[in-house]
Amino acid sequence: MSEQAGVTLDDVRRVAELANLELTAEEEPRMQRDLNAILGYVAQLNELDTKSVPPMAQVGEVLGGDMSKHGETLRQDALQPSVDRVPVMAAAPETDGRFFKVPKVIER
Repeated sequence: MSEQAGVTLDDVRRVAELANLELTAEEEPRMQRDLNAILGYVAQLNELDTKSVPPMAQVGEVLGGDMSKHGETLRQDALQPSVDRVPVMAAAPETDGRFFKVPKVIER
């Protein structure tokens, strides 16, 4: 996927394959147009001068970091004990003793 050429139909088909999507012949050009539009928006964002914007790792910083004001929407990140694995695995329909066994849902 070259930066100047944009997304090709071959790119769309490869991404669909990787995402395990089955696109019709009518959907492929629409997906190409949509992906190119998204990349256009990203290019616009890359033109913004963000040198004066400090990096941010947590959305809580946007809220001011004061949990007393926003505690109703954000919980404290506190260490809590987990469930005991032995009774959970004993109650599971299928397990290998360490992990749950689930049916295969994706076939290629």
